[in-house]
Amino acid sequence: MASLEEIRKARLRKLEAVKAAGFFAYPMKVKRTHTVKEAEAKFTAFAKSEKELVLAGRIRAVREHGGSTFFHLEDGTGRFQAYLKKDRVGEKQYEFFLNAFDVGDFVEVRGILFKTKKGEKTLEVADFKMLAKALLPLPEKWHGLQDVEERYRKRSLDLLFNEETRRKFEVRAAILKETRSFLDAHGFLEVETPVLQPLYGGAEAKPFTTRLNAFDMQMYLRIAPELYLKRLLVGGLEKVYEIGRVFRNEGVDRSHNPDFTILEFYWAYANYKDMMKMTENLLVSVLKNVLGKTKVSYEGKELDFKTPWPRAEYEALIRKYAKVDIREANKETLLKKAKELKVPTDHKMSKFQVADALYKKYCMPRILQPTFVVHHPAGSKPLAKPLEEDPSKLASFQLVVGGWELVNAFSELNDPLLQREVFEQQASMRKDGMGEAHPMDEEFLESLEYGMPPAVGFGMGMDRLAALLTDSHSVREVILFPTMKPKL
Repeated sequence: MASLEEIRKARLRKLEAVKAAGFFAYPMKVKRTHTVKEAEAKFTAFAKSEKELVLAGRIRAVREHGGSTFFHLEDGTGRFQAYLKKDRVGEKQYEFFLNAFDVGDFVEVRGILFKTKKGEKTLEVADFKMLAKALLPLPEKWHGLQDVEERYRKRSLDLLFNEETRRKFEVRAAILKETRSFLDAHGFLEVETPVLQPLYGGAEAKPFTTRLNAFDMQMYLRIAPELYLKRLLVGGLEKVYEIGRVFRNEGVDRSHNPDFTILEFYWAYANYKDMMKMTENLLVSVLKNVLGKTKVSYEGKELDFKTPWPRAEYEALIRKYAKVDIREANKETLLKKAKELKVPTDHKMSKFQVADALYKKYCMPRILQPTFVVHHPAGSKPLAKPLEEDPSKLASFQLVVGGWELVNAFSELNDPLLQREVFEQQASMRKDGMGEAHPMDEEFLESLEYGMPPAVGFGMGMDRLAALLTDSHSVREVILFPTMKPKL
């Protein structure tokens, strides 16, 4: 069996033969008149009228039978059989095709449609030309399904050989489109905020740092668009949203990728209870318009998005699953419980952080159906507003589905003096070694002092939503080019 390098050298010789024959191997112009899908849809009419069509695509299989050759041509809409006959194109052209064209090459073919004796829809080729010579052969067998990481590293081959992969990204695109349509229809304005920021904020996460040479200053890739979007509320815009990439210098697992797509939107004169209803309406709209149903299968279990979704208190969930009362327990008690339940923690963590580790690692994975987890403890979300009736809790919710946090939302803290106090507490935590604490942001505080209306904010990981709705175990299944550790 020839080695890969030997095959490449042979194809380079064929490339030279194409050029020697006076043809461009990579021409700029393509005269395609129809896609494969269009040829299929109007086959009867085209065949009856003997109308000439020009198709273009990649050669996927070749079968030679003496003076005739069948090959499959594939474009982005489907696959179609082509028939090349020596008597029709001439011996010289026929031999040229056999000697210079390979599986994997992109070609343009002109001809008329007919059905073979076996009833196969086919294009009889009258003329052909090279559109792009492939120098590397397509794998005879694609082992991507067995080697998951290889699929991510070579996504082009994964898309080429795996129809399910292509379907997932089509569904993902439809999810984004429907999300925009829903928000646009509800009066939200799509905006763009800086990805490169002089100070990161809006979430508790470690940033990626870079340097802006023009100003000789350190910059950060955003961890969230929140603080800029809230400035727009100060500026008088009442409903704004952004769908874009954010970057967090953290671990990689099935629900996390260092850069991911987030939807954030902000709604003036509304609160977290209004937002729960909006969240139900948004996701039901996405499911109905993208999938045509409100029930989906995820890893062998049925997720039912029929509304209304249940509400569960954060503290009550921890009591239910971890069997501990986080109000009464001290940090040592929580650490002991975490060790008992095999939840990773350490003594550097605050009491809240230990409690949240219990919630995220032990309790949340047990929540299958869409559930609003409400009222996180005060101090756990530095940009959220406390409940008026119980300031020890926040006016907040998370939507948990299939064991994943899908949405994080809360009534926004718009008291500039209280926000400063919270930032100062966060600064103290940073000094004590909590690197993910929120930094002090004087410019944001100044904007709050001009006055921000009561508002609610919403953040949803679009990769997680796409993974849930396409029955994907990992978000890397629905990110075209996920972050991968280089091969040694």
